Amino acid sequence: MISVRNRLPLSSGNKWLLFLWITLLVAACSPKLQPVAPPVKPTETEKPVVKTEPKPVKPLPPKPVVISLLLPFGLDHLNPGASYTDVSLKQANIALDYYQGFKLALDSLTASGYNYKLLVHDTKGSVAQAHALAYNPQIQASDLIVGPVFPDDLKAFTSVLVSARKPVVSPLSPASPSTFNNQNLVTVIPPLAYHARATAKYINNRIKPQRVFILRSGYSEDNEYITPFKNTIDSLSKGHIQVVQLTVVRGNLAALSSQFSTDSNNIFLMPSTNQAFLMVTMRSLDSLAKKYPVMLFGHPSWAKFNFLHADILQRLKTHITSADQVDYKAATTLDFLRTYRKAYHAEASEYAIKGFDEGLYFGKLLAADHGEIKNLDQKDFIGLHNDFHFIKKSGQGYINTHVNMMDYSYFELRKVE
Repeated sequence: MISVRNRLPLSSGNKWLLFLWITLLVAACSPKLQPVAPPVKPTETEKPVVKTEPKPVKPLPPKPVVISLLLPFGLDHLNPGASYTDVSLKQANIALDYYQGFKLALDSLTASGYNYKLLVHDTKGSVAQAHALAYNPQIQASDLIVGPVFPDDLKAFTSVLVSARKPVVSPLSPASPSTFNNQNLVTVIPPLAYHARATAKYINNRIKPQRVFILRSGYSEDNEYITPFKNTIDSLSKGHIQVVQLTVVRGNLAALSSQFSTDSNNIFLMPSTNQAFLMVTMRSLDSLAKKYPVMLFGHPSWAKFNFLHADILQRLKTHITSADQVDYKAATTLDFLRTYRKAYHAEASEYAIKGFDEGLYFGKLLAADHGEIKNLDQKDFIGLHNDFHFIKKSGQGYINTHVNMMDYSYFELRKVE
């Protein structure tokens, strides 16, 4: 039997070498770990300082100027069961045209940087309504009040505001401001007395006759023209121009025939607006003009009378004053008419033109004087329908006195240069 030789157990020294060898083997096979470096903070690059310009502060719009318009629209006639009469419809058309012209003026000023607040009130063509509106706090607080239009309405309205220092514009009436007795009134349409004074001034300065014949109709209304005319011509001529008055009956001028001149113009003044009187007396003057040179001066309302014949007026060298003469060939007028037509799809009436002129004039003054109306007698204005030259009278406010002298030539009324 073969016996297997047993291996000798390892000595303690050999165990130590084995342990060392195993340790080295494990260390050689384990992954090599690199030491982790501490994180490095990125260096901050210095940013350039950007200087920002401060944003411009938008200026606040100017405080709006408040204007109250008091016009006879008569809107109650639009109620169910109601309707306009011929008179109320005419008043409403005047009110609408004037409002549109006035607003167009304010719109054009607003485009230039001005600021307005327009309040519109309906007077209904009623004295009672006009009187009631005078107590409206909105109207009383306005910077400017325009209207009422008609004299009776205006008188009822201003009687409440006698002590208030609010300017009240009479926009369309030539009624004498003495009937209202309000120092804050602004009368835009020249009263009849200023037409008479302008005629007297023209006769004295341009014609210098020896005498003037006044042909009276016999109605007291003639005195509204005759009195200021005579006072003015007496004052200007210092009594050198004789004023001869005659009440004419059925066109009979025989009582004056001995005083007529054959070599210089015989100056006649007829302040009447009575149709029958005018037609009869003008025929007599037309016959007289075949023997004597004649020059006739008349009432400003004649411009609107269709019954007066242009050929007779021209033969009599007729002159009248006017505050409503529009030059429809002027560039400014044509520009306004185009703008109005574009805005409202309608043609501008004389009331629209007046509304535009007055809106432009007072709108500019209010903006320039911070919502105040003052010193109008120092601020003239050239308008489309008339110029403004105001005077101030105690107890009557400001009155526009500018009128144009017109004569009939080439069968139409033309401004005398």
